[in-house]
Amino acid sequence: MKPLGPIPAGYEAIDGVLAVAGRKVTDLVAEAGRTPLFVYSRDLLSARVAALRVAMPERLAIHYAVKANPYQPLLKHMLGQVDGFDIASGGELEIVRAVGIDPARVSFAGPGKRDAELEAAIAAGVTLNLESEGEASRALAIAERLGIAPRLAIRVNPDFDLKGSGMKMGGGAKPFGIDAERVPALARKLISAGADWRGFHIFAGSQALSADAIIETQGQTLALAARLAEESGAALPKCNLGGGFGIPYFPGDEPVDIVAVGAALAERFADLPEVLQDTAFCIELGRYLVGEAGVYLATVVDRKESHGETYLVTDGGLHHQLAASGNFGTVVRRNYPSAIATRFGEAVEEEASIVGCLCTPLDRLADKGGFPRADVGDIVAIFCAGAYGASASPAMFLGQGPAAEMLV
Repeated sequence: MKPLGPIPAGYEAIDGVLAVAGRKVTDLVAEAGRTPLFVYSRDLLSARVAALRVAMPERLAIHYAVKANPYQPLLKHMLGQVDGFDIASGGELEIVRAVGIDPARVSFAGPGKRDAELEAAIAAGVTLNLESEGEASRALAIAERLGIAPRLAIRVNPDFDLKGSGMKMGGGAKPFGIDAERVPALARKLISAGADWRGFHIFAGSQALSADAIIETQGQTLALAARLAEESGAALPKCNLGGGFGIPYFPGDEPVDIVAVGAALAERFADLPEVLQDTAFCIELGRYLVGEAGVYLATVVDRKESHGETYLVTDGGLHHQLAASGNFGTVVRRNYPSAIATRFGEAVEEEASIVGCLCTPLDRLADKGGFPRADVGDIVAIFCAGAYGASASPAMFLGQGPAAEMLV
C-alpha cells in the first residue's frame, strides 16, 4: 500500500461526507449537475492571504500569479485580497480585464510575447517584464508608434537558483529573462528612450518547501537587485522578488515556515543598501495562495479487479488533473492527497488505485492507496487542486471536455 499526500487543513466531514466551506460535496455536485467538478473555497483563499500578510513585512506587497488558476469568479475574489496580478499571456490579460482588474496593477512576464500582446499590454498600461533585448526593442518601437511611454521592467536571469525548488527558473542558460551581466546596459537604454522605468523581476524557482532555501534566495535576490541598480545608475522603483513558496503534495512534505521567511525578510528590509531604500517590493505567488483551497471531485463509474488489484474507475482523469497523474513535471510519480469523499474520515479497508476514464495507462490519480471501500456512485476527491488543475490539463484529450468549476 502506497502512502497518500497530506490532506490540507480546512476540510471537514458532515454526516460522513467531505464538506467544503460547510457544504457537503454531494450537495455541491447536485448543484453543479455533474462531475467532474472543481470546487474552490473562498474562506480558504482569504485565510491563506491573511496568514501571509501577518507573517510578511508590511512593506511587502503580495501579487497573485494568474497562471495558477484563472477561473474568473476566483479572480474576482482575489481582487479584494491581493495587491497586484501577474500574467503570462495576452489571453490572461483579456481575462483580468474582463473581471475588472485595473491594468495598472498587472505585470506581464513570459518569453515569446507576440507583437499583438505587447501592443495590448502597452496600450492598457500593464508593466512588461522584458525577457530579452529583442523584446525590449519591439516594445519600444510599438510604444513610439502608439505615442505612449511604456511601463517597462526587466526580468533578470540570476546567476543562482532556488535550492530544492520543483522548477528552477533561474541560474545558467534559461529561456526566461536576461542574463544578469547584460541587465544594466538594457536598463540604461530603456530609461534613455523615455520608458516609464519599473525595475526588476527576479524569479529563481518555484515549489520550494524549505524556509532556509527561500530565505537564502531572497537574500541573494536583494543583493543582486542592489548591484544591478548601482550599475544601471538609476533608482530602482520596484523589485519583484519572485515567489517559490510551495505546498505539501506528497507523503512526508511539510508546509513552508512562512513566519521564519517573513522574519528574515523583515531583518533584511531594516538594513537595505541606500540604492534600495525607496524601492517597492513584492512577491509573486500562485499555487501557495490557491492550491490547497481547491478539490477535484469525480464519480466512480466502475469498480474492477485485475490480477488481484482493485481499480476505481472514475469519470475524471488526467485531462483535468494532469499534475495529480504525475505527468506535469514529476520525475517519480507519488500520490497526491486523495480520499473517498462520500466516506470521508472512515477507516482504511482496502488498497485501491483511482484511475480516470481515458484509454491510456498514464491516467492514474492515486496508485495503490489505502481507502474505505468505494463502489459505483461514490465520489472521490483529489486535493491540492486549486492550482494548475483545470487550466493546466489537456481537457480536450480524447474529446472529454472540461470539468465544471465552482467557487463556494
